[in-house]
Amino acid sequence: MNSSKKNFTLIHASGDARTELHDELGLTGCEVSVNDLSAGAAVPFVHAHRQNEELYGILSGAGEIWLDGEVIALRAGDWLRVAPAAKRAIRALPTEAMRFVCIQTKCGSLEGFTMTDGMPCEEKAPWH
Repeated sequence: MNSSKKNFTLIHASGDARTELHDELGLTGCEVSVNDLSAGAAVPFVHAHRQNEELYGILSGAGEIWLDGEVIALRAGDWLRVAPAAKRAIRALPTEAMRFVCIQTKCGSLEGFTMTDGMPCEEKAPWH
């Protein structure tokens, strides 16, 4: 089910090997992808970024990421921040698939977060 209103857009990710959400959701401050690697599958290239840091969240399974010549084990529940200049490649273990989310945002652009950017509202949700 997809839904779009003035202040929000809701989609259901398709289950493809890679779903990029910037176009589907109209994102303006970050890029988010949901990625499914089958057992033994790998992103087929090494890459770095000019400006964007990446946050990897491992949702299920296990794999490895190669960062500047070092192989780091990844498993469900891990979160990893990677600086723009780091050279990287990621893969699922030969015996296990891996599902992860990757969030890209311009390094150094965060000006506020929950405690400094959030604003309490008078409205009440139906469960309050």
